[in-house]
Amino acid sequence: MANKVIVNVDKLLELMESGSNQHEIANYFKCNVRTIQRKIAELRATDDDIVSQNIKLAKQKQKLQDLNRIERKSFLNQIRSENALIEYSKELANVFANHKLPKFVENKNTKTEQSNDKTGVVHISDVHFNELINLSVNKFDFNIASQRFKFLANQIKVYFKAKGITNIFIALTGDLMNSDRRLDELLAEATNRSKATFLSVSILEQFFLDLAQDFSITVASVIGNESRISKDVGWEEGVASDNYDYTIYHILKLIFRDTNIRFLAGNSIEQVVEVAGQNILLMHGNQIKASAVEKSIQNIKGKYTSRGINIQFVLFGHMHSARNGDTYARSSSVCGANAYSDGALQLESRASQNLHIFYKNGNRDSLKIDLQNIKDIKGYDINKELEAYNAKSLSKARKKVTINRVV
Repeated sequence: MANKVIVNVDKLLELMESGSNQHEIANYFKCNVRTIQRKIAELRATDDDIVSQNIKLAKQKQKLQDLNRIERKSFLNQIRSENALIEYSKELANVFANHKLPKFVENKNTKTEQSNDKTGVVHISDVHFNELINLSVNKFDFNIASQRFKFLANQIKVYFKAKGITNIFIALTGDLMNSDRRLDELLAEATNRSKATFLSVSILEQFFLDLAQDFSITVASVIGNESRISKDVGWEEGVASDNYDYTIYHILKLIFRDTNIRFLAGNSIEQVVEVAGQNILLMHGNQIKASAVEKSIQNIKGKYTSRGINIQFVLFGHMHSARNGDTYARSSSVCGANAYSDGALQLESRASQNLHIFYKNGNRDSLKIDLQNIKDIKGYDINKELEAYNAKSLSKARKKVTINRVV
């Protein structure tokens, strides 16, 4: 019986790596070539099984790692969100604790007989208080915002007094502030956010105080999309109210709680207010298609008609472009053109807001107040050390328009 040939695997691999062919390896082990071929085939089969098993285990491991990463990210985002809002609340409380707001002064010109046959409507939309704009065609910061609101108050008094208006309704339709909605930046810049909120409240409060000298005031508010604190747009009331517009409105409501300025409560997204016997729908406008405004308005009015509510007029903003129509009015913005609208969207825009007069007989007058140029206007008092800007618009558009001259 022939002796069984034992092929040492380590030596076999060593000879193969050194470049020896199968005949040379067979001579080394004193066996035929077929024996070496079978051994090599066995090694390859075993190696393939090991590789396959390793791949399977690696896939399972990666799947578990991905699941853990997703769960961990979700958990961390929730924690970071809570921490960011806690820090914002703390800083906001600190700001109001250390900075006094102007005191309310009662209306000195209150008349015994109010004009109940007509009401003036002041539409405020897309202020973007904490945005810094530095374009050749438009500048905007807190100081300019203060000037524009003072100028608007002056114009309101001129036009409404000329019409014998004593009651006015102020409609806030969103985007009073900007929000970058990146939680890590919100956490790092909570002081800026809180101070921006304080300045926004301070300017609006002085605007209300100014008008309260001559008019009885009612205020209502809906929220905008740019002022949301969370990343995604929410339509459920609890989610939607996580918004800087909501915060500013309710701070103002608290400040004026012992005065004759009336703040209405209602849905944060859409709100119907009766003015001089006419139902006005307030909304921000991100629900409306820019390419089909009339059709969108008609569809929205139809929704309320099915509920037994007849909407006579719709007020909204969002698009930073003024338009006064028969059944709706779209206000532009207080901030005016920014880097995004000017550079990326290629849209021409001016700072303006709309005024309306609603009559008991069903008539309506509308007027656009241009706020673009207010160079000689002395604005409301604001605390300069609290000026906290948001240059978000500058990061949206890097495209520059230049004129090259060939000589």
